[in-house]
Amino acid sequence: MTTTQWPQLARFTAALLFGSFSVCSAGYAASAMAPAKMEGGVLVGENGKTLYVFDKDANGKSMCNGKCAENWPPLTADGGASGDFSVITRGDGKKQYAYKGKPLYYWSKDQKPGDKTGDGFNNLWHVAK
Repeated sequence: MTTTQWPQLARFTAALLFGSFSVCSAGYAASAMAPAKMEGGVLVGENGKTLYVFDKDANGKSMCNGKCAENWPPLTADGGASGDFSVITRGDGKKQYAYKGKPLYYWSKDQKPGDKTGDGFNNLWHVAK
């Protein structure tokens, strides 16, 4: 290898390494942005528990506060979101994830992953799909 080929090799190696790190970090960021996943036809949180939507929520705004939020804990947001997921600001200033504009909640009576005991509650609560 001649001395004139060394700078080309160095640039090639740097580009290869940078490209590899970019792909790895982009893949990680994309997966880190999804706060929930589809499982058995419904959305579940990281803990595997079913997520719900509330019919009274409108225009990306949560109407479930106070005692309601104690029974239906919001899926709190700790980062950004992408795709069908977004982050809304609740009335108390906290952040909550939404799916296709609908804020997401857990049901306090669901005991384990796979439970869907809140589906249809008061004809206002439904599993998120």
